[in-house]
Amino acid sequence: MISDDCAGMGSSAERGASVSVGAEQFGMAVPTRYWHRLEDGRIQCDVCPRFCKLQEGQQGLCFVRARQEDQIVLTTYGRSSGFCVDPIEKKPLNHFLPGTSVLSFGTAGCNLSCRFCQNWDISKSREVDTLADAASPEAIARAARKLGCHSVAMTYNDPVVFHEYAIDVAQACRERGIKSVAVTAGYVCEEPRAEFYRYMDAANVDLKGFTERFYKQICAGQLQPVLETLVYLKHHTNVWFEITTLLIPGENDSEAELEALTQWVVEQLGPDVPLHFTAFHPDWKMLDKPHTPPATLTLARRIALKNGVRYTYTGNVHDEEGGSTYCYQCGQKLIGRDWYVLTDWNLADGGSCLACGAACPGLFESKPGRWGAKRLPVRLKDFIV
Repeated sequence: MISDDCAGMGSSAERGASVSVGAEQFGMAVPTRYWHRLEDGRIQCDVCPRFCKLQEGQQGLCFVRARQEDQIVLTTYGRSSGFCVDPIEKKPLNHFLPGTSVLSFGTAGCNLSCRFCQNWDISKSREVDTLADAASPEAIARAARKLGCHSVAMTYNDPVVFHEYAIDVAQACRERGIKSVAVTAGYVCEEPRAEFYRYMDAANVDLKGFTERFYKQICAGQLQPVLETLVYLKHHTNVWFEITTLLIPGENDSEAELEALTQWVVEQLGPDVPLHFTAFHPDWKMLDKPHTPPATLTLARRIALKNGVRYTYTGNVHDEEGGSTYCYQCGQKLIGRDWYVLTDWNLADGGSCLACGAACPGLFESKPGRWGAKRLPVRLKDFIV
């Protein structure tokens, strides 16, 4: 279990108080809640299981949470590394408003150090210049509405590290009928996790591997806190979530590990949580590894289906069968997908199979969205009057 330290010990004065960030503070450091003071004078950040212990002026491993003026502050509030309108399937979310567009953004920094990170220029950035766009939560919500997006995704780097900004964005979106999506590694402590997911509508959680060895040696983290996040989402929230595992040859793709992972998903989360297996390509500090063979993804999907995962997908490869959604009861293709383009739609209103009436879990509109595979980079200032 996660240490009790992550609950944010100490008085409210020691931990810091919730703040309402005014427009004049965008792009500036803002106070945070989850920290406590140690007997040796250091301050411990309690947002994630790293528990960074900081002297005045020091930053946590994430780079964006720092000790300033004897408290922990978020240094990237209101600053983004960029905005793009994506298909929701790119997050990936296959059972959440299929075919619709999502306004995606991130900031900088991350609380893991995955050697294979495919967004390392953002997640491991130590340059303020990475944060080119300034945007208030209200501006992001207004832009999403003007762009016709059904949701806003906090992605590219982990929203756990910009907790306060992410929550404020989600609140602003909710006021305008826009859904909020977190794309996250799930590496977060108990109390901030509960607050964070009160404001999220959907999440995709990276289950990066299924051994502590993999998390320690490849990600500089731990597996157990991620499993606790997944169990929490399933049994204590109404957040729709899906899971993604990037399969790296020789690291986390053995049949034994895939058997253990998929069995755990069914036993602890049930058969209806969608599971995505995606292909690795060499990047950052793992340039020596080959691309994931498509056959590995097909095998992983077959193992998941055998073990009772009803909705399992392949990603980062062209595989229409592995990307489509099928009725678990009668086998009818419910949603056909060719990459991010929907090719079939056989769902009744509410998300049930047209052939047999079996329910398909998720959030579905009466008709599929028509955004397709387009990606549209945007500058937020162009959409704000």
